[in-house]
Amino acid sequence: MMSKDMAKINRDMLMIRDDQAPKVGASLSQSKRRKISIVGIKPNIPDLNVKPCYDSDEEKKGEITKIFQNLAGLKSHDGCYVHHKLLYELEVEIFARLPCFEYWKLQFLNKKLLQLLKSGEIFRVRQEKGLVKPYVILHSGAGSNWEMFDKDFKTFRRLPKVPSSDYCFFHSDKETICVGTHLIVIGRAIEGIVVFRYELENHKWFKGPSMITPRVMYGSASHGKTAFFAGGIQKDDNGNPIVVRTVEKYNADAQSWTIINGMHKARKFSS
Repeated sequence: MMSKDMAKINRDMLMIRDDQAPKVGASLSQSKRRKISIVGIKPNIPDLNVKPCYDSDEEKKGEITKIFQNLAGLKSHDGCYVHHKLLYELEVEIFARLPCFEYWKLQFLNKKLLQLLKSGEIFRVRQEKGLVKPYVILHSGAGSNWEMFDKDFKTFRRLPKVPSSDYCFFHSDKETICVGTHLIVIGRAIEGIVVFRYELENHKWFKGPSMITPRVMYGSASHGKTAFFAGGIQKDDNGNPIVVRTVEKYNADAQSWTIINGMHKARKFSS
């Protein structure tokens, strides 16, 4: 509602004294020129020391904005980006449709996408939406040249080199298996049996973790984010090869090995 002061100002602005207006029947040329005072409106300068009052809707909106800022890890100057963060699920579905070859680039956009890759959320969405596609990883000749192809062999990407200078590892037999988004490579080195893993989300190689019972020539299989390694050949303290019946389970999420019940009979060469 209009206050009394504002109503008075409006009346003062619209009213003209009778002696300032031309009388009825008089021409404009007969009227004397007079100065008409114009009443101005004093600007309303808010007092910064007084806490402003908002209505209930504005208060609720502010509270909701703060909640989403906290959930998204935003600072106060990032408030303009809150609405984009509310579309987090949509962002995940969009990135889930990108080729896996491009995922490693997301970590350079911002920390939020880096955490998205490390959490595995984007790969879970791919599986739920039926976007999982098979890829083929080949070891091309000697050295550390690994290449990843799509199922039609129309697109490929060369993986980075394994971070090792061990001559024995590069020129000896190696055994590989894919588990989750990891490529596990196990081979002989001067120091013994070593394990390297390639992480698709980081586009990098990492060493370890080592098997609890290091061995080669084992039987292996994977399902989802879990791989199983059964039997194989292990060297004793004197360097003599022995066939074992040990079975270990590798978890890609925890990056850890666990010994489970062994086989009834020791086996080798994936028999």
